Amino acid sequence: MLSPGLALEVVIADTRDHPITPDDTGLYTVTRHIELLCQLAARTAAETEYQLAPNSAGLPPAKALALGTGHLGKAIAHYTQTLIPLLYLPAAKEETEQQRWLVAEHRGALQIHLNDARTALADAHAVLSPPPAPAPVGPAASAPTPPHAPGPRSRS
Repeated sequence: MLSPGLALEVVIADTRDHPITPDDTGLYTVTRHIELLCQLAARTAAETEYQLAPNSAGLPPAKALALGTGHLGKAIAHYTQTLIPLLYLPAAKEETEQQRWLVAEHRGALQIHLNDARTALADAHAVLSPPPAPAPVGPAASAPTPPHAPGPRSRS
């Protein structure tokens, strides 16, 4: 089973690989992203509760899980708010000045919510992913590794 941080990385990669476009495909894609995020948020919330129980080694601390779940909730909210522009944009006919203005407004709202969702996912990733291991410091870190010396050969 993936750690919460790795599971989030998979979801983030999926959101990058399947961008939301202002058409019918975008509506399907955002619905799929919402589903993935809801599953991850539910799992992370459950692990928050589990972390408070004994024998929960291997999970991030409960505080990090709770913060991450909150950020996932924000991402879900922003993705959900893209539904209105995504429903309106494919049907919009840019004929009148008012309709052109509405299309521009909906495209702007779509972009704002997508940017805010990405920010929330980045914030969740920051608290759910373990920090990178520190780089070795000192003379041992800069010494080259000796090549592998072959062992004695036996004649058969």
